[in-house]
Amino acid sequence: MSRIMCGAPVPAEDQVTLSNWRTAPYSQWAFHNVRRLLPTAPIHGEPRGTSTFAAEPARMTDLGTLTFETPAGETWTLERMLKATSSDGFLVMQHGTIVTERYDHGLTPDSPHLIFSVTKSVVGLLAGVLADLGLLDVDAAVTHYVPALRGSAFDGATVRHLLDMTVSIDFAEDYLDTSGNFLRYRRAMGWNPPSERDPIDLRRFLTELKRGERAHGEVFHYNSPTTDVLGWVLESAAAQPLDALLSRHIWAPIGARHDAYMALDRLGAPRAAAGMCATLADLARFAEMVRCRGVANGRQVVPGEWIDDVLANGSRAAWDHSTWADFLPGGRYRSKWYVTGESGSPYMAIGIHGQWIYIDPAAGVVIVRLSAQPLPVDDAADALALCAYRAIVHHLAA
Repeated sequence: MSRIMCGAPVPAEDQVTLSNWRTAPYSQWAFHNVRRLLPTAPIHGEPRGTSTFAAEPARMTDLGTLTFETPAGETWTLERMLKATSSDGFLVMQHGTIVTERYDHGLTPDSPHLIFSVTKSVVGLLAGVLADLGLLDVDAAVTHYVPALRGSAFDGATVRHLLDMTVSIDFAEDYLDTSGNFLRYRRAMGWNPPSERDPIDLRRFLTELKRGERAHGEVFHYNSPTTDVLGWVLESAAAQPLDALLSRHIWAPIGARHDAYMALDRLGAPRAAAGMCATLADLARFAEMVRCRGVANGRQVVPGEWIDDVLANGSRAAWDHSTWADFLPGGRYRSKWYVTGESGSPYMAIGIHGQWIYIDPAAGVVIVRLSAQPLPVDDAADALALCAYRAIVHHLAA
């Protein structure tokens, strides 16, 4: 049994801190106890609201014995994949009805879990809501909303460039960096111990980023600061904090049963790129709303046209010129969602350490996984997960 954060006081070797919270074995506790480590702001749901799917699942099925073929040609079960990828929570729905729901490693139905870059996909849909309300022009310059970014990497970029991750920026998303610019970024957001010599905050860090060599819009360049800037733009456009906007326009309207929350830096700036924490079932409610073309509880939460645009658009050329083309051949990235280009038009939200939303609209299937994979990026684990998700869809659609 794990002794992490057990005891009063907790022994030093079992203590979770800013120095170790994203590393195993500490991460398995940390990822569903983020508000005990970082400053956060609540994203309010509707505890008495009605669910977008049955509160009491109509046909629970143990999919653990479902088999699939791995990229190496081996036969695995879903159970083996979930264990191998340190999965904390897993939920599958079809046509709004839960098929499988499971929890492990201390995660409970009431525990909000850090969803890392799945946050980006939530924020991307909020942008669609604000655009529909006339508060945001996605073709406007970033500096129209945030003049402080003049002279930075984001000068000359549009909100659409932010949404599609095609800003030209001199920044490498190196999660294992121990001495360079990504470590400084982590210190700026408050996710690593601060440096007394460089007490930087997130938004000052964003203003200091430099332009890359290519033109804006030319290449898909995955980097988290771009979405932190998007969060800044949305707050400026709507004149409200990001947590309040998500509460009002996304989380409460989907009928979320629990409050989510957003990690903040030391000055209160939100981690729009990766700081949201939510329960497994509420994240599934969110995903089901997306599958239903933006509708939850009979209410249009996100404009249907925005969801249509996610599925239909995004630059294939920008994707093909990126380092991600091998991961999803024929894929695209649009408004913070990955579009596979496969039969049935599945699309996804993905976060490091094994956070996933997988939606197959043709089969009516939604899959949500929360995890504490030891490595931030694990290509083999991602390939296994995709094979498992496709097998689940095939099984349920049969």
